[in-house]
Amino acid sequence: MSATYPNLLKPLDLGFTELNNRVLMGSMHTGLEDRFWNIHKFARYFAERAEGGVGLMVTGGYSPNVAGQLSPLASTMNNRGTAILHRHVTGAVHEAGGKICLQLLHAGRYGYQPLIVSASATKAPISPFKARALSSRGVDKQIRDFVSAARLAQFAGYDGVEVMGSEGYFINQFLCERTNKRTDKWGGRYENRMQLPVEIVRRIREAVGTEFIIIYRLSMLDLVEGGQTWDQVVMLGKAIEQAGATIINTGIGWHEARVPTIVTSVPRGGFADVTAKFYGEVDIPVCTTNRINTPEKGEEIIAAGKADMVSMARPLLADSEFVRKAEQGRADEINTCIACNQACLDHVFKAKRASCLVNPRACHETELVLTVAPVARRVAVVGAGPAGLAAATTAAKRGLKVTLFEADDRIGGQFNYAKRIPGKEEFYETLRYYQRQIELLGIDLCLGARVDADDLVSGGYDDVIIATGVKPRTPKIEGIDHPKVLGYLDVLRGNKPVGRTVAVVGAGGIGFDVSEFLSHDFEQHPEGEPVSVAEWQAEWGVNPEFEGPGGLAERQATTAPRKIYLMQRKTGKVGAGLGKTSGWVHRSSLKHRDVEMLRGCRYDRIDDAGLHVSILDKGGKVCESRVLDVENVVICAGQEPDRALFDAVSSQGIKAHLIGGADVADELDAKRAIRQGTEVAAGL
Repeated sequence: MSATYPNLLKPLDLGFTELNNRVLMGSMHTGLEDRFWNIHKFARYFAERAEGGVGLMVTGGYSPNVAGQLSPLASTMNNRGTAILHRHVTGAVHEAGGKICLQLLHAGRYGYQPLIVSASATKAPISPFKARALSSRGVDKQIRDFVSAARLAQFAGYDGVEVMGSEGYFINQFLCERTNKRTDKWGGRYENRMQLPVEIVRRIREAVGTEFIIIYRLSMLDLVEGGQTWDQVVMLGKAIEQAGATIINTGIGWHEARVPTIVTSVPRGGFADVTAKFYGEVDIPVCTTNRINTPEKGEEIIAAGKADMVSMARPLLADSEFVRKAEQGRADEINTCIACNQACLDHVFKAKRASCLVNPRACHETELVLTVAPVARRVAVVGAGPAGLAAATTAAKRGLKVTLFEADDRIGGQFNYAKRIPGKEEFYETLRYYQRQIELLGIDLCLGARVDADDLVSGGYDDVIIATGVKPRTPKIEGIDHPKVLGYLDVLRGNKPVGRTVAVVGAGGIGFDVSEFLSHDFEQHPEGEPVSVAEWQAEWGVNPEFEGPGGLAERQATTAPRKIYLMQRKTGKVGAGLGKTSGWVHRSSLKHRDVEMLRGCRYDRIDDAGLHVSILDKGGKVCESRVLDVENVVICAGQEPDRALFDAVSSQGIKAHLIGGADVADELDAKRAIRQGTEVAAGL
């Protein structure tokens, strides 16, 4: 046990078994669950995290039957053949000294397939299909299928199951008046509605015996209208304990909730106080969750008596050795999850395999293998942005001698600007991680170094990797040279003053980031300082006492220090290209700060009067002309690859590898840049 984290790393006695520490790797769908031919990849994914010291892991969700599947042919635990395949997973985990539970998840009306069923005939906003209402006999069949799936999980060698009773899935749909309109014994009074999860847990316990872990994921905060009240949550938690649960895990928010729960702008441990209020209501261990991404935060929560365990899902994607590094006093080496959602949830909701922006090996452990280089080689990497950092550190891990050149006086590239955006403070962690890796791996870092082709030729390098990044694109607008025009780098790097009225040209990721930056008052809230949990709750309408249906409150008004227009040429939804699971958060945040979003904009000219624009309809006809009387116009109109060095090197016959924004400059895709840098270095 580490003296630094004595509570987090303290064993937890469950009576019939003991967990090595208080870290639960929470359930997260990866896409590896859905196809049997990925079972060995799935096994290796969990084995690496068991080797990394996690106390207990939970798989992605497995439906107990076809009606409960998230999508056609999605992960299901309903026959012995499937259970036998899963012995590859449980065997690998146990061989590595770990413990693992299978999550039982019935999608209910959240299923993206036509056979879905629920408490009542309702349609979820995130599925095109309307659920069929179950008969009373149909409800009982669903319970039997849960029990059967639990027994199959036990047969497969799992140490337990987690019953998914939150996030708006099937069980949650029975609990809330929002989706349960029944008048039989499974509807009406809350005591009736709560019988479904109680019966599921009770019958599972009868079927699997006493020495099998049953985690129940209790929705402590629904964050939707018509959700459960706090008294109902406590009532259910006590009944679940009596029914035979081993651990109660915290669930936060339905997928259709309009309150963000896990994106990077949510404060660290932002929902730990929900669990703290519930803590003490039951005698079995209670686990808290959401936006806990450092051992310090986990230790703080448990030491304060807010929970017995902390659940982390994405942080274990980012670094499979998270727990081991904490145990060994190497927390500064942890590759911290930045809660961006770009490679994990965004992939899953697009039916792609999950991974991690800061760790592209996640879920690709059997494919992206870092072998020791057979021959010692000297590698030059030019550019210390995300792509260059990934390439340099990956090459050095393979035993190659790496020199990393960076023209700036610090590493990070575009991350240095992203980290300045309120709500994106976690980007500091990625740069801290890479700086530490440079030190540990003995990489020769040359800051303030502008190298040319002759330098690389005379250096005698065996491999040259060019990661020189991007240059802002300048659009062809009459008056683009007017003094009131600024580029996004002028604002985020040059700290040039911006007036009280501003037009932001370009509504891609950078345009949204610049608008967010300009909509904050840094005199009241210093830059780089995350908002407090209380401030965040007020802004997003979370009741600080978590009372009332769903735990909602009215959003507190937020006044921006300037009037902002965010504009795009396209006639579609503003910000349509943002992340699938986080774009709505950015749009909602700016709307709450009265940012005016304009689409179908033709930029006619910029002059002393301001920005002259014509608003076009979808057919391309002008439907309105406006003159925006603004003090500044900030250009966020995309980027172009900076390939000058690559072209010069190639002209001298040197074979160089082009990566990151210097290769493809569409938006600023750190996910692709880091993956590309890692893959190129792994293949040297």
